[in-house]
Amino acid sequence: MADKKQTYHAEKDTQNVLQLRELLMTMPPFAKQYFRAIEPTTQTRTRLSYAYDIRTFFRYLQETNPSLKNKDILTWKVSLLDQLTAVDIEEYQEFLKVYNVDESVAGSPQSRRFTNDEKGLKRKMSALRSFYAYFYKREMIQTNPTLLVDMPKLHEKAIVRLDEGETAALLDYIEHGGEALTGQKKVYYEKTRVRDLAIVTLLLGTGIRVSECVGLDIDDIDFRNNGMRIIRKGGSESIVYFGDEVEKALKNWIEQRKSIIPAEGDENALFYSSQRKRMGVQAIENMVKKYARQVTTTKKITPHKLRSTYGTALYRETGDIYLVADVLGHKDVNTTKKHYAAMDDLRRRQAAGAVRLRED
Repeated sequence: MADKKQTYHAEKDTQNVLQLRELLMTMPPFAKQYFRAIEPTTQTRTRLSYAYDIRTFFRYLQETNPSLKNKDILTWKVSLLDQLTAVDIEEYQEFLKVYNVDESVAGSPQSRRFTNDEKGLKRKMSALRSFYAYFYKREMIQTNPTLLVDMPKLHEKAIVRLDEGETAALLDYIEHGGEALTGQKKVYYEKTRVRDLAIVTLLLGTGIRVSECVGLDIDDIDFRNNGMRIIRKGGSESIVYFGDEVEKALKNWIEQRKSIIPAEGDENALFYSSQRKRMGVQAIENMVKKYARQVTTTKKITPHKLRSTYGTALYRETGDIYLVADVLGHKDVNTTKKHYAAMDDLRRRQAAGAVRLRED
């Protein structure tokens, strides 16, 4: 069973590696040295993300730097990094807030607009810093202007989660909300209702990541112990346990799943798309957003928010931050503490009135 489980993740890694190779063919040759160097310490998904970010940097230089405008990117030397100043890096950071990329879609040229919030800016600037640091430490360049530019500041955002009433309303809507539908919408709802209820119940009842959910195979589910085997972010294997509500929703789906003839290569997947293939991350994200809009218009609910909802409920019930960190798969408990600090503050406020010094 372990081999089958690794096969899915190995396949994703292979796809990422092939995509990375294609991206490197559009960048200066010296970029390959950097990505070779970080290979032992990073996931393929991380390297692919960095490659997109570094390519954006090179495209920006080609479009805005007069000395590079008419030069083929594939001829650029590492020495060009020494030609840039802190002001150049600051201008690039400003550019990243909103920019257009011309690309070909279905054979016709189109322009796509990209924007980056604080988190996106910080990730792209972190990628550039890492890129520069590699060549600077190896004395292939003499300067590192990225160190002279302040990183974007991340402002704390309120953690969005569903309250108990909203959680119940969401599950009720998935289970019964299609009764008012007609025509093709009604047909599609009935076709996907049991699957969608199983997925949302699983996310709300275990707090697993959406990427961990899509990687589940049918033989990862153990109803004898009500547990499931998942591959965590970073590649480690873990057993996550679930309660009666998750068990019921999964069993209903697995019974319906028996009537589906899967696409070749996806026979082991737990959740199938309408095309009888393993469901992807984007499909589940779209599905969760679709249902959540019917329950709340003020909260932008994603699968990650369902994870936060679970973590909040677990912490409220147990008060054990280390248990929450372990169940959610956080490597550093400080990550968990940061997310649930507001609840800690509430508990401290409650403690202030818990001890009476004098009887009334």
